[in-house]
Amino acid sequence: MLTERIEAKWIACFAQTFSLCRIASGDTVAILSETQSREVNVRLAELALLQLGARVFHVRLPSPKIETNIPLRSTGASTAIGGLDPVVKALSSVHTVVDCTVEGLLHSKELPRILAGGARLMMISNEHPEILERLLPDQKLQSVVERAKQRLASAAQMTVTSAAGTNLRVDVRGAPVRGAAGYVDEPGKVAYWPGGLCLCFPKPGCVSGAVVLAPGDVNLTFKRYIESPVELIIEGDHVVEIRGKGLDADLMRSYYAAWDDRAAYGVSHVGWGLNPMARWEALAMYDKSQINGTELRAFAGNFLFSTGANEHAGRFTLGHFDLPMRNCSVALDGHLVVDSGNLCAQA
Repeated sequence: MLTERIEAKWIACFAQTFSLCRIASGDTVAILSETQSREVNVRLAELALLQLGARVFHVRLPSPKIETNIPLRSTGASTAIGGLDPVVKALSSVHTVVDCTVEGLLHSKELPRILAGGARLMMISNEHPEILERLLPDQKLQSVVERAKQRLASAAQMTVTSAAGTNLRVDVRGAPVRGAAGYVDEPGKVAYWPGGLCLCFPKPGCVSGAVVLAPGDVNLTFKRYIESPVELIIEGDHVVEIRGKGLDADLMRSYYAAWDDRAAYGVSHVGWGLNPMARWEALAMYDKSQINGTELRAFAGNFLFSTGANEHAGRFTLGHFDLPMRNCSVALDGHLVVDSGNLCAQA
């Protein structure tokens, strides 16, 4: 059984990661957390930053009141700030924001304003420190991620197929491209640890086809491996039908319907994993309270299909699915970057 306490080795891991973010002595760093944050990660961040000589202060907010009876997990859109202008102003004026909120600010409404002030955002995923230790950011991975981002940014169409029946077409022209290797070293940018993936946010009207979740694929919202096939039919960027006879399909139908919100059915982002250190089977090794599942979004060769919030398509919703899939082939303008779940050299 893992425990959550301060370990010297974990302080060293956090310090190493923050050094890659070019945080140096005298830099002002805000640690953003909430009352339900994983406290050990907040403390590790503070101790590591002080070790580097940074000038550290905390912004700690009450975790928001539950506004729905629907359980929320892994939305990537923390609402802890709640639009508070003094908080946004404080965060936008620092060198780096270390984001230790439960869900993270990745899709939050306040993020653009924070970045516009010149701050960079380093999001610590809500994982047990052992997971962060195993997946320390690697500078060599950064060049891999950057090349993948360049290829995606210059492409016109992504196609995704699989032996299970996936046949998806995505117009990626002008779609904002994102990705990082687990650290951020430029103002106005975002990264998250663990990292190592490349993705884009399709614009409205750009996604159609079918996504077939096969046994062994992952539903990270539920933190479970798919055990029976689920087919998602997508028209005009939205899931319009969920086919399948097993428990997995029933759970997804129920959770989608619970939101009573068309935006929850919309495509959020699509991309592929690049991190050779990330492990597909990791979800089986930890209690649900210990893992957020960011590692499974990044394992090399997975196709990551997500629905829910997509600010670039004007959709904000708390209904969200992240679905890392194995054994898919991903092509950009007809050139494979992932071949049946294996990264191609040009990826």
